[in-house]
Amino acid sequence: MPPCAIVDTHLHLWDPKHFRISWLDGNNTLEHTFLAKEFAHHSAGIAVEACVYLEVAVEAPYSYLEATYINALAQHMPQLQGIVAAAPVEYGTQARAYYAALRAIGSRVKGVRRLFQGEADPNYAMLPNVIAGVQALAEYDLSFDICIFHPQLPAVVELVKQCPQVQFILDHIGKPDIKGGQREPWMRDMRALAAFPNVVCKFSGMTTEADHRHWTIDDLRPYSEHVFDVFGENRVLFGGDWPVSLQSTSYRAWIETVDTLTSSLSPVAQRKFWSENAKRVYRLG
Repeated sequence: MPPCAIVDTHLHLWDPKHFRISWLDGNNTLEHTFLAKEFAHHSAGIAVEACVYLEVAVEAPYSYLEATYINALAQHMPQLQGIVAAAPVEYGTQARAYYAALRAIGSRVKGVRRLFQGEADPNYAMLPNVIAGVQALAEYDLSFDICIFHPQLPAVVELVKQCPQVQFILDHIGKPDIKGGQREPWMRDMRALAAFPNVVCKFSGMTTEADHRHWTIDDLRPYSEHVFDVFGENRVLFGGDWPVSLQSTSYRAWIETVDTLTSSLSPVAQRKFWSENAKRVYRLG
């Protein structure tokens, strides 16, 4: 188990009967209610000090309602200290009205995410309106979580280059093809992205990109080592990606896997990884 209480920077919560979430349709593992009670059950015996909620790709008409709903749930879940809400960054400067509305929800709203992973255009992150919309986040002290598949990394590097005032968090280590054992050009592109000091990397979602039934810790190790090699101990954060992660692992098994993968870190570096980096980047506490 980790050497300290952890901050989980990637928690999802949902009730498919409350909001329309079409991507859950027919998924026997995920098309269920996963809220605070369920998380408490799955994380029993693990010292989770704080969590950051990540938007769950509800259908667009529900996006703002999702943020207000989670903020209300947080009143009864003290661990939930941060919210990363969905936001239409592709509207460029017109997205400011949306950012202002998110800010008005309350101080738990720390950042936004606009899923790029489903866009057919691998250069979507480089579109002028997308860049303008992300640049405007700095005016509202909102960070941006990047959720992509690895072929989109070069475009993200160009986006980050245009937004030096924005704090970026790369989700799921950029979703490399772990199942296929592909390391390049992911390794090269990750090194290019890590060259920007305003980017950190979330150590999450790795087993989802591996063979769900047959992954081993050795399948993950080359990717985890590269993440720490290029980002360093001050810019890597733990994320559970629960309950999406249930497709390939339990919450406890993921914690134990990550504990093993990070066991060679110094005690100071382990505290940074499991807790301190997250508190700094997401402005918690």
